[in-house]
Amino acid sequence: MTTPLVTPFFDEPTNTFSYVVQDPNSQACAILDSVLDFDYAAGRTDVRSADEIIAFVREHHLNVEWILETHVHADHLSAAPYLHEQLGGKTGIGANITVVQDVFGKAFNAGTEFARDGSQFDALFEEGDTFHIGGLEGRVLHTPGHTPACLTYVIGDAAFVGDTLFMPDFGTARCDFPGGDARALYRSIQKVLALPGHTRLFMCHDYKAPGRDAYQHETTVAEQRAQNVHVRDGISEEAFVKMRAERDATLGMPRLIIPSVQVNMRAGEMPPADDNGQVYLKVPINAF
Repeated sequence: MTTPLVTPFFDEPTNTFSYVVQDPNSQACAILDSVLDFDYAAGRTDVRSADEIIAFVREHHLNVEWILETHVHADHLSAAPYLHEQLGGKTGIGANITVVQDVFGKAFNAGTEFARDGSQFDALFEEGDTFHIGGLEGRVLHTPGHTPACLTYVIGDAAFVGDTLFMPDFGTARCDFPGGDARALYRSIQKVLALPGHTRLFMCHDYKAPGRDAYQHETTVAEQRAQNVHVRDGISEEAFVKMRAERDATLGMPRLIIPSVQVNMRAGEMPPADDNGQVYLKVPINAF
């Protein structure tokens, strides 16, 4: 099995890991889960994080074939449009983006100009779909539970799990967002943990579990099965669902959920400008 070259990029304000995944036998690569910097208090965006990725791609003379999202993120804005403009590449996300767009299109009263058919993306992936990064084959697992559109991308001996799993000492994703489902998440995780034990798993986030000083982004299927505090081997679906419901009830909303969802459901684009030429983001009161 081919081993892709994986380079992580960490955005500490949102605890997000983005990745450049490269075919070791060519200059082809993909970018996963990019970050557009956003100062919420000032309402101002910046491209520092994306520019780090762009500089890396150009320094290594890479050819971006895909800009991929594991799901519609609720904790950071995607930089996909900026990366596409600078580097090319096709954008991809799970086909159930249409479900997410319908839910949040209504929540933000986005209007008829907001297409809810996923057409903002170049590819809508279903379970079992494949794609290529040079000579590397990627395979898609539909892993809902955190959101209906969550995917895991299996590329060679690596899998990019989005928010489905965290490092073994931190556990698993919350399931209390609209469309979330703890039972579905448990079953999705079992699908991931059925991959070969040596499969490298790359996290989208890390929050430094208690007692750990450094951020971490990589583990394996075997480590997760043996050590994950929420879903290691021997933990039943019923026990997981009970734990997840109790834990989720204690969690506040992510700091950037309001801007993130409005932008990310549009594939990283801002809402259309008002008639004065200014772009605005809405804050629905008492809606979430």
